[in-house]
Formats: sequence, structure tokens, C-alpha cells
Amino acid sequence: MYDCFVGRDEEVVPFRAQQLRNLLCNLGPSFIKAGQVLANRPDIIREDYMNELCILQDDVPPFPNEVAFNIIEEELGRPLEAVFSKISSRTIAAASLGQVYRATLRDSGEDVAIKVQRPKIEPIIYQDLFLFRTLASFLNGISLQKLGCNAELIVDEFGEKLLEELDYTLEARNLEDFLENFKNDPTVKIPRVYKQLSGSRVLVMEWIDGIRCTDPQAIKNAGIDVDGFLTVGVSAALRQLLEFGLFHGDPHPGNIFAMRDGRIAYVDFGNVAVLSQLNKQILIDAVVHAVNEDYAEMANDFTRLGFLAPGTDVAPIIPALEAIWQNSAGKGLSDFNFRSVTGKFNQLVYNYPIRIPERFSLVIRSLLTQEGICFTLKPNFKFLEVAYPYVAKRLLTDPNPALRERLIQVLFKDGMFQWKRLENLIVLAKENVVKMSSNPALQKNDLQGSGKVEKKLDLKDTIKDGARLFLLDAGIRRQLLLALTEDSQLHVQELVDVYRLLEDQIDVPSMALEVARDFPTVVRDLMLAWTESVLSDR
Repeated sequence: MYDCFVGRDEEVVPFRAQQLRNLLCNLGPSFIKAGQVLANRPDIIREDYMNELCILQDDVPPFPNEVAFNIIEEELGRPLEAVFSKISSRTIAAASLGQVYRATLRDSGEDVAIKVQRPKIEPIIYQDLFLFRTLASFLNGISLQKLGCNAELIVDEFGEKLLEELDYTLEARNLEDFLENFKNDPTVKIPRVYKQLSGSRVLVMEWIDGIRCTDPQAIKNAGIDVDGFLTVGVSAALRQLLEFGLFHGDPHPGNIFAMRDGRIAYVDFGNVAVLSQLNKQILIDAVVHAVNEDYAEMANDFTRLGFLAPGTDVAPIIPALEAIWQNSAGKGLSDFNFRSVTGKFNQLVYNYPIRIPERFSLVIRSLLTQEGICFTLKPNFKFLEVAYPYVAKRLLTDPNPALRERLIQVLFKDGMFQWKRLENLIVLAKENVVKMSSNPALQKNDLQGSGKVEKKLDLKDTIKDGARLFLLDAGIRRQLLLALTEDSQLHVQELVDVYRLLEDQIDVPSMALEVARDFPTVVRDLMLAWTESVLSDR
């Protein structure tokens, strides 16, 4: 405020931002975590302060081994020597909430990681959260005006995630959920958790013997195919976000490892976020609206996702969204990156009454961090060149009715069928299958049959659903017939082009058998639809 009063607020911003970062470090774990959250909240602070807070690291001096070992023994209910034949004398990593040791199990000889919570940290966290909430109550008026919500709500969201990180039994459950989600994916490694040795303050996990993603030279020296590893990483991130709705909320370079067989490994599952089925569908809607350049609907998606308060006038936001997307997408895949889009989006968020819900700030941070890792390993990496084929494959092959509906939205624009868009989707989806099936990590790790290697696009369900829709939905049938006779000419060549793209992907006899099996059901549905139309006419 003083800087503003004397008219030098802009020139001293770098110094003040650095002061803020140092102050948060000195105030302790809750304030460090708060700074990390603010580094991803353009709706709360301006971009120059955000950039400084991005430097804020979780690394803090470790607490004494004697204290840590006492906590482990209290949780185990027996001496360390009874469970572990060996334990490291120095911490492997130390963070604001806990620290990690490497040990060997006495019974099996397996190497494990032991995560130990800092002593007496819970009362400190509760005290700090009380202070945050008390201070926030004085800012409710400004927060309602700028963000459309109480400042206390933002503190509550932050506090909820912070307290989740303190509960190691919850982290153990997160690990088990990730293991279940990726159990058939031979390209992803999730450490096993030893629940019988874990508690609320101690977590014992399988030791991950991988290479940190901050060391590109070590990855290359290990003979790991960098392109293959990055493809695996992007696919794993997109599966977490769009398929499982459970994603790693803190995938910084210290939490992601390259295994020597090309797999990607994740550790530290204290900070995860969950997206509901509805939120996943709205995210896919937003992608579809971006593809169709429907910016009014994109703005409405913001309201549905909770970025805008219900009833907010989205009209002023539409031109800004259009400018951001067209400027970024117009450069093509070669220059598109999330950081440039996010920078422009941050300005939009700061200037309009937009509040980023906590789970979506984690989504943004997760994507930015992983894109940053990709650029570290390969500076000219094109994130969307991997992401687009994955999304195209999901749209074409996923039997989920909601995704079928989104596929139709993508293929029709202003009532016209988009032949070129269908061809592009098929080309991209085939590219995803080729990249994954030829990936060194998948080839090495699927020898034991641990996962399903897809050599072709599985379009059986899509073709059957498309045929059923053509027969049962008069509106779709009319649009497709119009597409075939558009501009007073028969579009046979487009059909031929699509067939040529798919002929090496479809086993015609097998497809015919599937259609024959489904034929009685289709006839029954057709008769029911006809009966309903006759009865409604009467």
C-alpha cells in the first residue's frame, strides 16, 4: 500500500514478491503450502507474484532421526530392528509435512520407502488454518466482488486438501486406487503399499528405483527412449484426468521417475484430486466447444464447472475467450503450449469475477508441471501432438454414452456433417494406437501378459452404435442423408476415403458376426420406436 501511495508499486514488484516468498518460508509448513497454492491461483494474486511463488519449494531441513525413528516404532508397536534389517541413516527427502527414509524389510528382503510425519505438526496446522480463516473473514467483501465467493470458502478448500495430506491412511487408500486404475497398464508403475506396516503418521511403500525426470542425461544414458517415455507420461496424465477422474495433484519432477524399462513411475499420493463424472463430461464438452469454436458455450462451461457464480453474465468473457483460443490455436500444434495459454488465461481470470475451484487449480498445475517436465527432457516436445491422438481415440472407441454424444457434436457443425473432421479423428486415433503399441515400455513389460496391447482401433461398438443410431434416430438419419447429398451431389468419394482409412483396422467377418448377433435387438428397438410414433400420432 505504501509503494502504491508513493507511486513506485510497479518498480519494486520483484523485490516485494521475493520478500513474500522468504516470509512464507520462515513462517512454517502451512504458509509454505499456502504459497504453493497461491502460485497456481491467478484469480487471487497477479502474475508477477505467482511467478516468484513458483520458486517456493517444499524442501526444508529434516528433523532428527531419533525423533523420526521413535514415531515409526510408535506406529509399528515394535522396535525398528524387528521389522527392518536396514534403514538409511540420512533422509532421502525432507518436506514441510514429513520426510522419507529407505529401508529393507527383514522378512522378505524387499526395499521400501518409509514416509514419516513431522512431530506435533497437526496442532500447528490447525492453529495456522484458524488464523487464515480469521483473516479471510475481513476480506469477504472484496472476495465477493472480485471472485463471487467468500474468502473463507477459499481457505476452507485449501484447509481440506492440507488436512488430507496429514492423513497417511488416506494416502494409502489413494495408492490402492491408483494401483487398481493402472493394473492393466504395463507402461505405468505405481508402488505397492504395506498397509500392515502403515498408520496415520507412517507410510511404508515399495521402493521405486528410477531416474528423476530432472536428469535428462541420466535417462538417455540408461538407454530409455525419450519420445516413448514422454508419450507414456502424457497418456497416463490424460487417463487420470479424463478416464479415471482421480489424478496426481503434485506431479513435480521429484515425484515422477523414469524406470529403466521405459515405464513412468509416480510417488507421493498425499495430494490427489477427484473429478466427478459430470465434471469429466463438462471438460470434454469444453474440448468439443473449442474444436467447434463455440465460445458462448465455452463460457457456459465455466459456469457449470464452478469458475463463475450461477447467473453471472458471460457476455463480456466470450470475446476474451475467443481471442485467447484463436491466438494460441492459430499457431498450430508446433507452437501451442499450455504455459502460453495459461498466461493469457491468468489475465482473464484476474480481470473478471472468475474463481478457480481448488480441484481445477490442481488440474492446471498438474498439466503445466508435466508439460514442463516434457520440455526439460525434450525442448521441442509437442504436448498436443500426443494429447490429440489420445482424445481422438477415446472419442471414437469409448462405449460411454456421454462420449458417443460428444462424438456426434464434433462431427456435426451447424447441422452439417464434417467429413474432414471424421478423417482427422481416424488418422489421429490410428496414430495413438501405433505409438502405444510400438512403445518400448509396453513391449518390454507386456511379455508376461500384464496388459492388453492394442494393435488396431477397436471400432466394433462404435460401428454398431452408429448403425443403431442411423436406424432409430430420425434426426441423425436425416442429417447423414443430407451430408451424403450435400450441394446437390452424391458424396461417395468421402465414404470411400473413410473406408480406406479403416479397412486395415476392421475384421469384416468378425464385424458382420457382431452385427448379426445384435440384429434381433435392433429390430426390436426399431419396432418399439415405430409403435411409439404411431401411438403418439393418434
